Amino acid sequence: MHLQTSLPLASADVIIDEALRLGRVEKLLPLTVVVLDAGAKLVAAKSEDGSGVLRYDIAFGKAWGALGMGISSRLIRDRLSARPTFQAALATASDGRFIPVPGGVLIRDADKVTIGAVGISGDTSDKDEYCAIEAIKVAGLFSEPAEPSDNWRSSSLSDHYPS
Repeated sequence: MHLQTSLPLASADVIIDEALRLGRVEKLLPLTVVVLDAGAKLVAAKSEDGSGVLRYDIAFGKAWGALGMGISSRLIRDRLSARPTFQAALATASDGRFIPVPGGVLIRDADKVTIGAVGISGDTSDKDEYCAIEAIKVAGLFSEPAEPSDNWRSSSLSDHYPS
């Protein structure tokens, strides 16, 4: 039996490897990258040596939250910053898997259909998101958001910890 997949392992591998490569080029702290398909099933994940033990759960939560809400985790953060009660309700409803900070990016195909999400954790949230967006492009796919925030280069770990 062959099941239809929304996001092939080969594409997930390209996204992960490119995100990690970008992290090294930009001299970021060790990253953990998680790629989920449209049904929030794990397709692939990698953690660099030295990546903290919570990084997988944070990266998964960023990707899972983006899929669950249908928007990037940056947009979730921006929309929910003034709604702490709703944000708490989402955290409860998701059994704590919901991480509303940048670094969770939707993956879309050429028809703009969401086929999965990538979540990255390790450096600042804006830098994590930058790696996700650029890696999706290298895989020949499209991201939401389409471009990283303008301040990803200037953010420091203390600005957004935990990322």
